[in-house]
Amino acid sequence: MNYKDSGVDIEAGNAFVEKIKNKVPGIGGFNGAFRIPDIEDYDEPVLISSTDGVGTKIEVCRIFMDWSTIGQDLVAMCVNDVICSGAKPLYFLDYISTGKLDQDILGDIVDGIIHGCKIADMQLLGGETAEHGKPGDRGSSWDIDLAGFCTGVVEDYNMITGCGIKEGDKIIGIESSGFHSNGYTLLRDMLWRQKIVYKDMPELLTPTTIYAPVVKHLLEEMGCIFGMAHITGGGIPENLPRCFPKGLKPMVDYNSWTLPKIFSTVMCAGEIPEEEMKRVFNLGIGFCVIVPEWAEDDTLMHITPYHDCWTIGEVVVS
Repeated sequence: MNYKDSGVDIEAGNAFVEKIKNKVPGIGGFNGAFRIPDIEDYDEPVLISSTDGVGTKIEVCRIFMDWSTIGQDLVAMCVNDVICSGAKPLYFLDYISTGKLDQDILGDIVDGIIHGCKIADMQLLGGETAEHGKPGDRGSSWDIDLAGFCTGVVEDYNMITGCGIKEGDKIIGIESSGFHSNGYTLLRDMLWRQKIVYKDMPELLTPTTIYAPVVKHLLEEMGCIFGMAHITGGGIPENLPRCFPKGLKPMVDYNSWTLPKIFSTVMCAGEIPEEEMKRVFNLGIGFCVIVPEWAEDDTLMHITPYHDCWTIGEVVVS
């Protein structure tokens, strides 16, 4: 017997690494090295890191047999957290687990990761691909899970911590591209219960928006960003308060932006209560920034070339 008979194809793994090397030069060693650019421009540089996955959205890729966008989702879920501190994204690492290595499927995933890194202007430094095979060649190439790790850098005294937020500050909401990578367990259950065909909802595969370009622009042009929040699982109610200091809370007007049709469709089809929708989905707002009232109009103006945005609320005493 040999390793391949037990479910792990070493030759296929090596061939996949060589394929990636053609797209990402420099990988394949024991580690990845990154020289922080312009380090002399920092007095007290602080590294900001985040790790995340894509949840059960990967199950939707399996049903659609389309793996072309999930790599961008993985990058977005990590880098959108890192930029909340005002950090410049530096590099990304990925982990891919599969029951059986399929170069086409994994190639599509890595292409999505590369694309996401380009949007975020950071380097794909390396990763790990693990084949969790089963004896007798019974592993499935569709049995896939993903995890990512992102690191950025910010000057210590420029780090956005939310400590400057005060009563009366405005909350600017930036549009999402759809469900992003959250709430898919509820979505899949709703589709199954209502006997809705997946292919009738191609929006399920829309990749998560990467907000690094617009945040970079805001940080360069505005000197008054007091807080930022990535709206993921838990929606606005659970994510927005995470960047607030004690004694303050967000007061959000859910009528200040138009609910994207896909959310109202899901809400009606699944008979999901409004409060549950707020706790699970982003409802069309994928990222928030908190600015003083006097900077509200300028902030909206600077975001608009990148994304639709709205003033969705203000800061009040809790």
